Amino acid sequence: EAGDSGDGGDISGAPYEMMKDARLAGAFFSHAGGAMPINSNAMSWNADMVTTTGNVVVDLLHNFHLECGARLHKLRVYESLTDPTGREVCGYLLVRGSVHAHAYALALKKITGVELERFLPTPNIPLDKIPECQKYLAEGSHRRLYTFSPGDYEEMAGIWGNGEVALPLDPPGELEIVEGAPDGGKIHDLTGTPSAFTPDYAPEEMFEIATKLWKKSR
Repeated sequence: EAGDSGDGGDISGAPYEMMKDARLAGAFFSHAGGAMPINSNAMSWNADMVTTTGNVVVDLLHNFHLECGARLHKLRVYESLTDPTGREVCGYLLVRGSVHAHAYALALKKITGVELERFLPTPNIPLDKIPECQKYLAEGSHRRLYTFSPGDYEEMAGIWGNGEVALPLDPPGELEIVEGAPDGGKIHDLTGTPSAFTPDYAPEEMFEIATKLWKKSR
């Protein structure tokens, strides 16, 4: 495109906003408009999504490319939105996605001695151009890798941290490992939706009902 600076241009005006109306109807027809663990082609995640070749370098490179692709998908969603809540979510996920891509690049660097950032996009999405990313960058979310466990994954210290610093595209600072998981947001108590004919029962109540029915059948 004429005048394109090559840095992605200005995406603050949601250049792909028209894409938000191009979606699957299954979420409405089958799930009352609720979120489901499926992709844009309505495929549920399964073990077929896992690739293992037996070669750790090839597997790490494959995962690195998957993370880059995931970040690109988040960027496309961001470019399709003007809703502030959706943009805020995308801003956070773009920052955290750079952590994952960076971690795989560092693992490959440790194994091969090759600096992937010199010849692969690790990452090449300039977060400084996305307003919703700024507060997460300022607080250092791009430098933290969580263990999600109090005692496991201690070996990651050999890759993440250990004097390594954030990539040049991101604000400077040393990488750090945080034991456990990040603090989550408030989980709202959801009620049934009459127009969708959804039951006003908690999942554990449904299991209790199913258990009683099963016992009656014996």
